[in-house]
Amino acid sequence: MKYKILLVLGLVFNLKVSNGQTLSANDFLNKVIKHHDPKAKWEKFKGDIVVTMSTPNKSDRVTDIYMDNSKGIFILSNIKEGKKITSSVVGEQVTFLMDKVVVSDETELDAQKLTKERALFMRNYYTYLYGLPMKLKDKGTQIDPILSTKEFKGKTYNVVKVTYDKSVGKDTWYFYFDPKTLDMEIYQFFHNEAKNDGEYILLSDFIDMKGMRIPAKRAWYTNLDDKLLGTDVLVVK
Repeated sequence: MKYKILLVLGLVFNLKVSNGQTLSANDFLNKVIKHHDPKAKWEKFKGDIVVTMSTPNKSDRVTDIYMDNSKGIFILSNIKEGKKITSSVVGEQVTFLMDKVVVSDETELDAQKLTKERALFMRNYYTYLYGLPMKLKDKGTQIDPILSTKEFKGKTYNVVKVTYDKSVGKDTWYFYFDPKTLDMEIYQFFHNEAKNDGEYILLSDFIDMKGMRIPAKRAWYTNLDDKLLGTDVLVVK
């Protein structure tokens, strides 16, 4: 019991700044972003990554991604039924290719389930997840001012709660950081927190991605019953 009390006091002390004021969530977020992206490279990131998604009882899915954030370019490629399907997004303009040939026929687009909405969603999905925690500075992000501590899977974290403007998203997110290393080790989201729905994602195997400290491995679980949904592993080319 004495040890637990000292641990809590230690965590509280770590949230204090030199003038004795409690560190706000925004101030803490600035620190962890500096830790993960010390030279502010995310906004100008340009490079190729490969993401391998492993899902229980399914074959692995390998996705090749090229990003040039400074120019708003996002190119995603998968192999589907022996064909290389590519979605190219430049700004809000979308082009689809099959084996490097542009696909414009509506029947073929429907058969491959290629839509502009889907391409933009995948762009936003990957740039959001792999741009965290830096993406928490994006417009429309609402940071709860209170930095809290929470125990998850037997470890105590500093936690930042995030919601979004309605035009951006409706889910509630929590980001868990190791209070000593400042590594982002978990993020969790709820559609309806009262129902304990949504998922949590365990982050590990940090790598250097052109000067940024990024978790290479993400394991996705349901909040309700801790069911493993899948694991994705990132490799920088």
